[in-house]
Amino acid sequence: MNSVLLARLQFGLTAGFHFLFPPTTFGLTLVILILESLHIRKKNDIYRDVSSFLVRILGVVFVMGVATGIALEFAFGNNWAAYSRTVGDIFGAPLAAEGIFAFFLESVFLGVLVFGRRRVSPQAYWLSAFLVFFASHLSGVWIIIANSWMQTPAGFRMEAGRAVLTDFFKAAANPSMVVRFIHTVLGGWITGSLAAAAIGAWLILKNRPRERAGLLLRTSLAVFIAVSVLQLGSGHVHSIQVTRTQPEKMAAFEALWRTRTGAPFTVFGIPDEKAETTRLAVRIPGLLSLLVGFDSGTRVQGLDDFPKSDRPPVLLPFAGYHLMILFGLLFILMAVLGAVLLARKKAADSRWYLRLLIIVLPLTYLANEFGWIAAEVGRQPWAVYKVLRTADAVSRVVPPGQVVFSLTMFTVVYALIAAAGMSVILRLVRRGPEEGQSPPGGTVPEAAPQGGR
Repeated sequence: MNSVLLARLQFGLTAGFHFLFPPTTFGLTLVILILESLHIRKKNDIYRDVSSFLVRILGVVFVMGVATGIALEFAFGNNWAAYSRTVGDIFGAPLAAEGIFAFFLESVFLGVLVFGRRRVSPQAYWLSAFLVFFASHLSGVWIIIANSWMQTPAGFRMEAGRAVLTDFFKAAANPSMVVRFIHTVLGGWITGSLAAAAIGAWLILKNRPRERAGLLLRTSLAVFIAVSVLQLGSGHVHSIQVTRTQPEKMAAFEALWRTRTGAPFTVFGIPDEKAETTRLAVRIPGLLSLLVGFDSGTRVQGLDDFPKSDRPPVLLPFAGYHLMILFGLLFILMAVLGAVLLARKKAADSRWYLRLLIIVLPLTYLANEFGWIAAEVGRQPWAVYKVLRTADAVSRVVPPGQVVFSLTMFTVVYALIAAAGMSVILRLVRRGPEEGQSPPGGTVPEAAPQGGR
């Protein structure tokens, strides 16, 4: 293997593993904020107990995310030195802003959630929950700005082989940033809310205290239902954006080998890149043109419009894109079933549905990963679209043997992190949200004044 492929594999491993945690954080912080809002409004300690239970889990997820995210920062200077020299002045700014404006804010107020229940009033605790929710999503804003700039770069010019920022706001609000952020956040809300709902389902199946487990199930399931439907619209808008700004990527997503009007949507197929055909293809005529152009006669660019040296691989983006869509439709089906059961007040009594929630949970993580793989592999052969090729971005002085060694070590360390983190989370889940449970530091009576003990 050459250095470029090995460097890509290592970054793919570290980024893919890290990407398990931010989506979970997005969803859990939303559910916690809702529970804390209900606690303030209804003054019922059941909401406090369930929120405190999720805060403990969030703390573990946050630590795992931090531990796995640090390696990504160093990768740009080690394996991708040419990338950093060429576009680091632009790409580095949102990463620095994420640390200064979001990470520290999230860390401080997560500490209040974990350790400060006794030390602050319910109103201050609610504010901390809101700030953790806000900061985690602000962190996502900066990361998505950086990633989206690689997909649709704007607000810069090239000088002596280096990208120089000319307009910060154009670079930040690049053509794919907003829709990509919305799509990513909604995916995180689906993931975190279904994780909470699956935990509630498991507790009910294990005959744990039904009142608290039922509350956890109902609250998180309501979020999952609403967001799953919204994600369908978000995904559609995102596909339109990709078609307009990265047409070869959409051609790879659909294995559209030739430009045509009335382009079909491929439901299933096995792309054969050498023969430039899709075997065992099942297509819906004109649907792709209708979806991206609102007219079944819309002309959609195929891969033949681009030089072979500029075309992305097809198999991985095609598979990732279609599996993401398949799982998204499955989530909508689960949401519809859940809405019916909630309306009939039978969600907690439908053991078959509770089991389905647990079974489907891993698919939310796979949907996030497949979507990310489709987006990143579909951008190839560019590290920064139409600006810097991936082959020119790698560090030439790092020999393949060293990359293999570090890749092996990362695999071992991440496996240990996963085992340790899941062990702690499963132990917390088995304990469940018992009555009067709160994070370290206990709780403060409802009537206590600001700062009271």
